[in-house]
Amino acid sequence: MTRTATNRLRSALFGLAAAGLAGISPAAADGYLATQPEELEDLILGTDMIGFNVSPKEYNLRTGQSYSLKIKASGYQEYALVAPEFFDFIWLRKVEAGDMEIKANSIYELEFEEESEAEIFFVPIRPGTYQMYARGLLEKGTVVTINVK
Repeated sequence: MTRTATNRLRSALFGLAAAGLAGISPAAADGYLATQPEELEDLILGTDMIGFNVSPKEYNLRTGQSYSLKIKASGYQEYALVAPEFFDFIWLRKVEAGDMEIKANSIYELEFEEESEAEIFFVPIRPGTYQMYARGLLEKGTVVTINVK
């Protein structure tokens, strides 16, 4: 081994040892990522009497973190909830609706025809800013922004 290679190896080992002493460890994802999902604030569709407002207006998520999101429809409107880009960049664990658990690879749309709720369990896999909105009601404000870091 050349002197330069030996010095580089020493520097790398010293850096790893120093990081260990400082309590810094390399990122690792041990085990099943979808266990113990973080519960997000419920998304309410139709918080006003007309049924166009949503609450909250924004979510801030992290890639690799498991989440559960309960979506509740007020029943003031029919909501065909879509998030084309966001749904493409999550690992979907399951959807719970009524007395059912639906295990699928992806979601295209969640349709609420009356007052009802569904809960999705997922892990974001790509950073970005996404919109989840009710088809045909986007311009009326039935939209939520999802920021993934």
